[in-house]
Amino acid sequence: MNIMTIDGHQAVITYDPDTDRLRGEFLGLNGGADFVATTIPGLRREGKISLRVFLEACAEEGIEPFKSFSGKFMARVKPELHQRAIVAAAAKGISLNQLVERAIEHEVSA
Repeated sequence: MNIMTIDGHQAVITYDPDTDRLRGEFLGLNGGADFVATTIPGLRREGKISLRVFLEACAEEGIEPFKSFSGKFMARVKPELHQRAIVAAAAKGISLNQLVERAIEHEVSA
């Protein structure tokens, strides 16, 4: 996976072939805390600095640094998939919401 955990916070890591650099972007923050480097140790070091500066700035401004999640979101799927999902949920005796929750849980648990 392209996820790096730095001080308990997850960041998605990508490679930019144009600059030959690794780029990290923290997930779940109420703002940007990006970081770049050419090596994994450098990326980890820059990530720690970026996160620290971001959290300090939030504290100074009285801003909540982390996004909150309601547990609600909208997903768009092909009508045929929607219909098949309704049938599958009914066959299992569960709601469509429960079917989707199980599918997401399966994907993020791997």
